[in-house]
Amino acid sequence: MTEPVTQTALVIPHLIVGLGNPEPKYDQTRHNIGFAAVDALARAWNISLAENRKFQGQYGEGTAPGGIKIRLLKPLTYMNRSGQAIQAVTSWYKLSGESVLVIYDDLDLPLGKTRLRLSGSAGGHNGMKSAIAHLSTQNFPRLRIGIGKPKNAVNGDNSETVSHVLGKFSATETQLMSFVLQFVVECVESSLKQGVEKAMNRCNSYTVEAPKS
Repeated sequence: MTEPVTQTALVIPHLIVGLGNPEPKYDQTRHNIGFAAVDALARAWNISLAENRKFQGQYGEGTAPGGIKIRLLKPLTYMNRSGQAIQAVTSWYKLSGESVLVIYDDLDLPLGKTRLRLSGSAGGHNGMKSAIAHLSTQNFPRLRIGIGKPKNAVNGDNSETVSHVLGKFSATETQLMSFVLQFVVECVESSLKQGVEKAMNRCNSYTVEAPKS
């Protein structure tokens, strides 16, 4: 007799979280690209986000392409306590860690690049450290959006990095990021339809470029 082939279960997100900081001064900054990604998903899927005190964030639910029930969250706890808001939602709806997709900024990726992974460490990102601590696992999917390194960064000079991360995109970068966010919507929709693992092929190999005028 031949052994039956065991198929790995598809990882399909049910809660999508974008990381960022509340307060208008952080709006549109590089560090808040996770918020911008959730806003783009909410627009694409006609889901309204509203402040939900129980979940310590802006929250909305609706139907994503393929008829999948989906929840969106932008924690309003400040970046280093993002996990509190994520845990509030997962506990309330009894969601497993691996059904949470977290979207956030990555300094080590150039502009126009995205990285989708099934699991991993925080990589020095405070929002992810908090998410891992509150979910008690690293085994949940994440989508990193490249924000590039500061041009004049000197090794050991943290101030340049901080001002880059908390700074706003230039006009040219803003135009490129609008195309990146469209691609992020496409990546997330692929994750919902085919599972995260299959969506990784496309999301990790493609570089988004602004169309030549």
